[in-house]
Amino acid sequence: MKQLLTFLFLVTTLNLFAQNVRYEKQNIYKTKFDDAIPVLNVATFHMGETSDAMKTEFDENDKNNVKEIKKVAKLLSEFKPTIIVIEALPEKDSVRQADYLDYIKNPNKKFANPDERELLAYEVGKLSGATKIYGIDYKESYSIQGDTIKPIDKTTNSKYWKMVDENEKKNPEDGIPFYELFKLNNHPQYLESLININADLLLYISNKGKSEGADATSKFYHRNLVMFSNLNQIPMTKDDRIFILMGGTHTAFFMDFLKRSPKFKLENTFDYLK
Repeated sequence: MKQLLTFLFLVTTLNLFAQNVRYEKQNIYKTKFDDAIPVLNVATFHMGETSDAMKTEFDENDKNNVKEIKKVAKLLSEFKPTIIVIEALPEKDSVRQADYLDYIKNPNKKFANPDERELLAYEVGKLSGATKIYGIDYKESYSIQGDTIKPIDKTTNSKYWKMVDENEKKNPEDGIPFYELFKLNNHPQYLESLININADLLLYISNKGKSEGADATSKFYHRNLVMFSNLNQIPMTKDDRIFILMGGTHTAFFMDFLKRSPKFKLENTFDYLK
């Protein structure tokens, strides 16, 4: 009798809770396939040479740094991916695949100029037993001649950069342990800020009646859309588990793509970065 009363109490409580959930918070649509493929979408700063305007000072050959990277790789490998995806051009996949398989056979292999792909992605794949690696990058440059533009909105960018400075003072990237930096690089608010910094702030820059900023921004959006299209050209099945490692802005875009995609089920990065 006591068990029955407890059961009825729980059912009543759950029903009351459901009734109190705001309408916009209720799940009224099915959004994922039953066999959606799990994806762990991870951001990193570029650990080697990069053409990116924003570069983090990091000695990729320092033995202590390599040791810290391996610790993170072990945590991320708990996801057990079967396919590794990196920020590299698909045209070089055959060379990359051979290089990766050689690393699996010879984990003490030395790289002349290692970056996050060799140091972290390879190690995650080795520890998880993944035998396939693919690049999905797409190159598309974009720029804007700021000195030729007299924007109508003269305040948004300056106010935003002041806010960026305040945030960076509260969350400095320099002088903190590697693991703390890696977690910071994957915080949802940090990722969202990268889309603003690298793309959306240009939307506030244009001459009256023109769209110079939007035209430039659309190229960066296009680059990320092509990268997501490249992901969908990789052979995979419902039994696969996908680990993606890219620079933070690409990761931020992919967070949106993966959340909406019926094909993929986005994993929480912080289930592994504990």
